[in-house]
Amino acid sequence: VLFLMGLSLSGCSPRESTLPDAPSTAADASQSAPATPQLLRHVHQLTFAGARTGEGYFSADGTKIVFQSEREEGNPFYQIYVFDRCTGETKRVSPGHGKTTCAWFHPDGSKVLFASTHEDPQSLALQAEEIAFRASGQTRRYSWDYDEHYELYAHELFSGHLTKLTSSRGYDAEGAYSPAGDTIVFASNRTAYEESLSPEQADRLAKDPAYFMEIYRMNADGSNVTRLTNAPGYDGGPFFSADGSKITWRRFAPNGATAEIFVMNADGSDQRAVTSLDAMSWAPFFHPSGDYIVFATNLHGFDNFELYLVRADGGGTPVRVTESAGFDGLPVFSPDGASLLWTSNRGSAKQSQLYRADWDDAVARTLLGLAPPKSPIAPTAEKLCGAPPVDLQQLRTRVGVLAGPEMQGRRTGTSGELLAVELAAEALAELGLEPAGDNGTYFQTFEFTSGVSLGEGNILTLRHNDADESFAPGEEWLPLSFTETGTVPATGVAFAGYGIVAPELARENEPSVAAYDAYVHLDVKDKWVAVLDGLPLDVPTDVHAHLARYSGLRYKAMVARDKGARGLLLLHGPRSPSKRELIPLTFDTTQAKTSLAGITLSTALGEKLFASSPRSLEQLQQELDTGKPMMGFTLEDLSVAATLDLLEQHSTGKNVLARLPAEARYRYRANTVIVGAHIDHLGVGKHPGSLATAEDTAQIHFGADDNASGVAAALAIAEQVQQRIRSGRLAPTNDLLIALWSGEEIGLLGSSHYVNTLPESEASRITAYLNLDMVGRLEQSLVLQGIGSSPDWHSLLERANAPVGLSLSLQNESYLPTDATSFYLKRIPILSGFTGAHRDYHTPRDTPEKLNYPGLASIAHLFTNVAAGLLEREDKLAYREMERPEHLGRRANLRAYFGTIPDYVESDLKGVKLAGVAQGGPAQQAGLQAGDIVLGVGEKQIENIYDYTYALEGLKIGEPVSVRLRRGEEVITLDVTPGSRD
Repeated sequence: VLFLMGLSLSGCSPRESTLPDAPSTAADASQSAPATPQLLRHVHQLTFAGARTGEGYFSADGTKIVFQSEREEGNPFYQIYVFDRCTGETKRVSPGHGKTTCAWFHPDGSKVLFASTHEDPQSLALQAEEIAFRASGQTRRYSWDYDEHYELYAHELFSGHLTKLTSSRGYDAEGAYSPAGDTIVFASNRTAYEESLSPEQADRLAKDPAYFMEIYRMNADGSNVTRLTNAPGYDGGPFFSADGSKITWRRFAPNGATAEIFVMNADGSDQRAVTSLDAMSWAPFFHPSGDYIVFATNLHGFDNFELYLVRADGGGTPVRVTESAGFDGLPVFSPDGASLLWTSNRGSAKQSQLYRADWDDAVARTLLGLAPPKSPIAPTAEKLCGAPPVDLQQLRTRVGVLAGPEMQGRRTGTSGELLAVELAAEALAELGLEPAGDNGTYFQTFEFTSGVSLGEGNILTLRHNDADESFAPGEEWLPLSFTETGTVPATGVAFAGYGIVAPELARENEPSVAAYDAYVHLDVKDKWVAVLDGLPLDVPTDVHAHLARYSGLRYKAMVARDKGARGLLLLHGPRSPSKRELIPLTFDTTQAKTSLAGITLSTALGEKLFASSPRSLEQLQQELDTGKPMMGFTLEDLSVAATLDLLEQHSTGKNVLARLPAEARYRYRANTVIVGAHIDHLGVGKHPGSLATAEDTAQIHFGADDNASGVAAALAIAEQVQQRIRSGRLAPTNDLLIALWSGEEIGLLGSSHYVNTLPESEASRITAYLNLDMVGRLEQSLVLQGIGSSPDWHSLLERANAPVGLSLSLQNESYLPTDATSFYLKRIPILSGFTGAHRDYHTPRDTPEKLNYPGLASIAHLFTNVAAGLLEREDKLAYREMERPEHLGRRANLRAYFGTIPDYVESDLKGVKLAGVAQGGPAQQAGLQAGDIVLGVGEKQIENIYDYTYALEGLKIGEPVSVRLRRGEEVITLDVTPGSRD
């Protein structure tokens, strides 16, 4: 079962043979009971590295965890590791070859007990054989083999000395020290090798060595071995209660199909079952109070293991703890009972890893019908690692200043941005970082075109049959903002329908749709091309979505230019549902000018072009809207002349750059670690990108989360790194560069300028770029994007997050709509933090009081740990190239307005969770809510954000579409009528 789930745990797990679907008993009322999430809080993944990790156990003081993992290159079997929760350091304590399993700390913390086959003379050969098998690309059905060479060993943590404790033929494993440390309880099938077997028993041993497993107890030095159980079927996985008086274990039925949880006295007396679920119930562990036991069971499905509680006296009804598809098992409590640690494959990678959560003993007792504990559990040193060292008040102050009214929204090139970068530079100077900008300053300046306006010479002239009619710009026409300026003499006009050129659309189980080409047999060289804005209105939804990708204004202009056209006339058709007739004269800094004259015309002026045509513009559009091919044609007796005069407005943006150099003796070979965040925002009023409602369009976009939070975190990281250096806890061999970018909101201008002007000699020394963009509203998980950019991130994050304990959502995506992409495109590994979208995003409602400052402090703590690890690293991170996604460089052509804000944190969901809905937008009016999970739009199934974006591209203004969504446990369908984005 576990193999099918992608798990390869140890002999401490149940027998991994093929098992029938275990029926549950009618008497068990808990089978359909919902999970009780109040038992677990702050669930987070603890380990990330390696192919798989599992079966972790706390040290007696709670500061360390011992676990087994496949995580070393060239080693195909589990090895045993000790993980320091305060430092994140992980150290292998097993020999490094052979198979190992089932580790346990001695209560004094001096040694670790585990089972190993490394003394098997064939261990190295078996390891090499397994490596070769895996390298061949083959896979085998997983089955724990109960290797007869498994023996128990004690590893001295300080000396490294390894003491062999058992020497009997057979499987000796699954061992645990007693709380006093004087005895060990373990599982073994040694009697099957010591006693004379009948032919039937010998055949069974060859096929099923687990059948002969029993529970034994011995002294800590391996002496005085005593058998405690004697029953057919597998008895295994024993653990003492915290007071040492009891032992709990699991007992399999003789056929191996089911298992139940048992309890006995430490001397083996009074053996009794405490479950009767008739399922695969196993991996029991006492709560420190001894009053109840946590265990795993597949009561809810053959391959769905969940955690449950049962009273140690067997009374009452078992209580469900987890509810997550896949595997949750091998649970253990921390010594003080405040934490639960278990193994799960619930993450997006579906690999087994260790998870931890805060445990609520009071709730557990209420659900189990237990009284409060007779005496409080002695606290352990689990919390000695300390609170995040980041100053919360300092974070609040910095966010409050950056997102205050004096900054006026920090739009690039404005006085507000200038004030913000000057204050940030002063802060970095006070922290002792050196200037790393232009000419010995903290600033790197860059110029950009911030806008365009009409010059005085604009005029458009239509000539019909030698009669001229001229129009001044304004209500009838406007130049397109990316137009080539100058004069176009009277030139003929060709009509090319919607101006779309799109490839064939392949369909599953349906005939494909032929390629769409508005220019078939149409000569447009040196002519104006008149095209309708948008795309055909009456085509099927999938065709609409397909054509939408090729209907953007820029794309149409590119096609016309490449066909040899002299200019583009963009027509607002009479049937268009868009309220906007003319494209506003706004400048998009992410797109440069084109060598093509471009004009946008009103409906009335567009209709004048067809005065001599046998069909009106409305008739032509009606025919085109069916999606059927239509030949373009030249408009007879018509020419158009134009003088286009635009005035560009140039502004200057400023990046802030500050360096903390490595120690002098490392300067000649130091690499650079960059921590960055963008300091700019949207300014005041309705600029491009603003999602302000009609009521607040004139207000300041304060940008507390986006991105005063990231800047405050970056400054805190600089401060923490300096403190560690000055206290002797950090000795950097690499440089730290703090970079606060401007121009991010208008096209990643600042970070792009930096990487594009950086000498290759310096660029080659950048080992990683750490980005903080919108990290102020932590709720459940911190999203870390860019994991796919380097294979080293998992192990680095495992160590960095150990003392922080954040819930992390790891996403491989490395082409991102933030400054990190500027670096990834230069082959530099990236890591970008993000706490998710929200309804205040890009509105004046993104204000400082809405931030989660303790969460922001934890994020700064995590990134400080990552940066510190990189600053002491001798080699550069490995770069991994990822496939460039289709959507990169192509903006979603969302002509229809839907009004939803996706939640990018929930990356493991099938569907798209909504972080919010725009006030008064179509989605809100239809009843959609924050927290809804969109499963389908129209006929489109939605599994991820890309499905959702493509589905929205196919929507039509004013045409209702059904939206299927999950709200809680209910799946509902609502009809949404998209509005006009104008």
